[in-house]
Amino acid sequence: MTLKLAFRHFTRAALLASLLSATALPARSADGITIFDWSGYEDPAFHPAYTEKYGSEPEFSFFGDEEEAFQKLRSGFRADLAHPCSQSVVKWREAGLLEPLDTAKLSSWNDILPGIKAMKGLMSGADGKADFLPFEWGNTVLTYRTDKVKPEEVASLKAFADPKFKDRVSIGDNVDDAYALAALAIGLKDWTAMTDDQFKQASDFLREVHKNVRLYWTDNTDISQAMAGGEVDLAWAWNETATTLTADGVPVAMKKDTAEGLSTWVCGYVRLKGGEGDEAAQYDFLNAITDPGISAYMVESWGYGHANAKGMAAVDPKILADKGYADVDKFVSNTLFQAPMPIELRQKMIAEFEKIKSGY
Repeated sequence: MTLKLAFRHFTRAALLASLLSATALPARSADGITIFDWSGYEDPAFHPAYTEKYGSEPEFSFFGDEEEAFQKLRSGFRADLAHPCSQSVVKWREAGLLEPLDTAKLSSWNDILPGIKAMKGLMSGADGKADFLPFEWGNTVLTYRTDKVKPEEVASLKAFADPKFKDRVSIGDNVDDAYALAALAIGLKDWTAMTDDQFKQASDFLREVHKNVRLYWTDNTDISQAMAGGEVDLAWAWNETATTLTADGVPVAMKKDTAEGLSTWVCGYVRLKGGEGDEAAQYDFLNAITDPGISAYMVESWGYGHANAKGMAAVDPKILADKGYADVDKFVSNTLFQAPMPIELRQKMIAEFEKIKSGY
């Protein structure tokens, strides 16, 4: 974010704090809507039309990862909208947490990027009812300090397990990103069909990576500070990390052309059952964040792609090229999409990843 989503960053926080001290935002409405979100996405620049119409900001409550959010919602926490990502949608759907969307009330529903629409089980359940509105998409990609690591040393994702990088590596404390890395490293592009043998191979790879890990980062602040401070030279990180660190003058780069590729995730918004906020306001917020006018800001300031195809097509070609989105089809051709996976497989990943991080 010059400002994951997902997404917290210390330079962006400083910038936002200075802006808030100079220009107070409108007071939050007492009878508005509540949004359960990743920290950082409360950014007013993502929903200006909503603020203009209501004269206030929505209420935001934050979670650190989707499993935490899931458990909190299952325990009775109430909100109107939430911001899960592709790999969690099926679990949330099958747990009965989601309220169907009335797509006739979504002004940009038909403008969602075709590649996102094609992800099986993402936007609609088996009953055909739509319940997920894509918002942003991005990558988890090999990111490295260019003053300490040569490009040829990170030509493969297997570099994460190379003993030469002992205590210089960081990957996210995030089971989805971790297994996306491992799946790619063993040559697998579709994790939804992962076999037991492939799961073992992927887990064994993560155990080798664990030997080199200095830090399992939990948010973008962690990894950004670690790379800026010289603690970490090689990271499996979101687009945001390189975007913001480069803006701050830190010598980092993303290696998008590794032999095995990179991982692409899609996040978006859902309506939650039991939400008590005004329904019209919920749809106004959803329409504000998917307005094509948001695309340029998303790409330039956060380094992520926006789900609105018309908006992406209107972004300055130079900006798209700088961020790697000049040819979206080519960009995602060598990627593992973090598509919804069988719940049993994800639960197995969660349990195994905890063992790996503990050294077992």
